[in-house]
Amino acid sequence: MNIAPLAFESESVSFTDLSRNPKAVAARAAALGCLRVTHRDAPDMMLTTAIYAERAEENLTTASRLFLALLKQDDGAKSLLLALPEVFPWVRHLDAEEVREFTVELLEALSDAAELGAREAVHRAIVSWRATARINADPDQLREALRPLGDVDLGPVEVHE
Repeated sequence: MNIAPLAFESESVSFTDLSRNPKAVAARAAALGCLRVTHRDAPDMMLTTAIYAERAEENLTTASRLFLALLKQDDGAKSLLLALPEVFPWVRHLDAEEVREFTVELLEALSDAAELGAREAVHRAIVSWRATARINADPDQLREALRPLGDVDLGPVEVHE
């Protein structure tokens, strides 16, 4: 069974290991707080202790509330806007209004994740704004995106992440 100490991100066991030796895997997860369970035919899962999960929730809620409070103050909002390119370098392809909109949407999504358990909201905000930046960065894509469509029905839209 592969449960030797490794860096947090690569700490994992196979689903087979879990099914063959659940006590050892549970003990390892308890010692680490969190352990990835890989599965050949399904998405990986995380095995964690309740206290570890509760602390993660508490941390997300605290960070979310802090960022929302900063956004409500001029200096705090300015600091957040100045810090954004450090976290998301692609925001350089957004104009000033788009950066403000992204910041608000991201912080609201963090709040939704923390307060409502809407985990996908943060991912959606980042993916959609990164796509906007990607279009803005390519003059041909931007020109095409800004071209009037008229009354043309383009059919159903598929979202790829």
